[in-house]
Amino acid sequence: MPSDRPSDPFADRRAARGGGRRTTRRQGGRATRQSARVDPRPEVEVELEVGPVAHGGHCVARYDGRVVFVRHTLPGERVRARVTEGGEAAKFWRADAVEILEASPDRVPSVWPEAGPGGVGGGELAHVALDAQRRWKRDVLAEQLRRLGKVDLDELDPQVEVEGMPGDDERGGLGYRTRVDLVADGTGRAGMHRFRSHDVVALDGMPLATEDVAELAAREKVFTRTWRPGTRIEIVAPVGTAPVLLVDGEPWRSGSPDQRPNARRSVTERVVLGDQQHEYRVAAGGFWQVHREAPATLTRAVLDGVGDVDGARVLDLYSGAGLFTTPLAAAVGAGSVVAVEGDERAVRDARRNAHGLDRVELHHGPVEQVLAADPTGADVVVLDPPRVGAGRAVVEAIASRRPARVVYVACDPAALARDVSYLADHGYGLTSLRALDLFPMTHHVEAVAVVTR
Repeated sequence: MPSDRPSDPFADRRAARGGGRRTTRRQGGRATRQSARVDPRPEVEVELEVGPVAHGGHCVARYDGRVVFVRHTLPGERVRARVTEGGEAAKFWRADAVEILEASPDRVPSVWPEAGPGGVGGGELAHVALDAQRRWKRDVLAEQLRRLGKVDLDELDPQVEVEGMPGDDERGGLGYRTRVDLVADGTGRAGMHRFRSHDVVALDGMPLATEDVAELAAREKVFTRTWRPGTRIEIVAPVGTAPVLLVDGEPWRSGSPDQRPNARRSVTERVVLGDQQHEYRVAAGGFWQVHREAPATLTRAVLDGVGDVDGARVLDLYSGAGLFTTPLAAAVGAGSVVAVEGDERAVRDARRNAHGLDRVELHHGPVEQVLAADPTGADVVVLDPPRVGAGRAVVEAIASRRPARVVYVACDPAALARDVSYLADHGYGLTSLRALDLFPMTHHVEAVAVVTR
């Protein structure tokens, strides 16, 4: 760092408001000490030598001994960064790299400048070459497993890499999202929330969206018309089937609400697995994997993970609309699949999708409560929990059934590592792992882990 910079970048601000001394005031006759005010957006700029990547889409740097989580940079770079959160008393700061003084060879011109410093969330790695994004995610996954799960990924399988999806390299990591959520800003323009903010940044387009999403957005003038401020806009375009536009949860067509009695509120998703095709009816505003290749890729990985389950009893936890449920039902033969999901809308979809499958039981309710009410054993457990993970109570309920293997679909490395650690307390060990790049241009990575006892 240059020797002429002030050792305390907040010195001028502190002097202007009285040196930052603690002040006292009277309350009910008693003197109480007041802490110095911490500015949540100090907008101070500092020069940083950037260190390793960390979970959350940033790198770690240090400034006078304080940790700084800095976005829009790469390991080894020297940058000028603007502090976006922190202050004199903060244990750590958050910052955005606003000027690159020495660039990494993995840096490329951002493919989505609106997701850069001060911009929208959801594109924090748009300045990183695609292969380097995957190395970034592999490093984070390995670090979280080592620190929280006590698992050395290199010892488990040194060949594990984050796998790109078919077509992503050709598209440069763009054009993969079949679902896009937008909100109108104060002037009525469609956009997305600024990172860690309720503010909305107006957009002219969304480069991560598929061509079908972009075409529907253009046809309905999503980015060019004026909406009521705060309007929620959802564009859903499944591969190979008709798209849907929802405005504040209601169908929209030809520039106005779709008042037809048969206005579509759901979409049809198709997943091809070898010579089998599975169709799913899913609420347009419901949950479904956003990458065009994710449903089939994840399902194949899960089926590979469970192995031969002919005649087995399989638990499918956090089963959603039944993405894994119906292929598992085909795999168990005379066995059974017990699916558990807490979201009522997803369960309604799952009941339609599993209609006629006698070997499927569907349960609606929080996974922990459903498992507590029915302690029946299981041969194999599949779970796809939300970002926070399954948690200790659910893991203990799984372990109490003594399944031979657990196949865990994870969208958060830290949650996966913690739950793997909980399973280890019950004699289970991580035996294989696949890492999938289902969210290019973001720090998110999906993993399918197989845990056995």
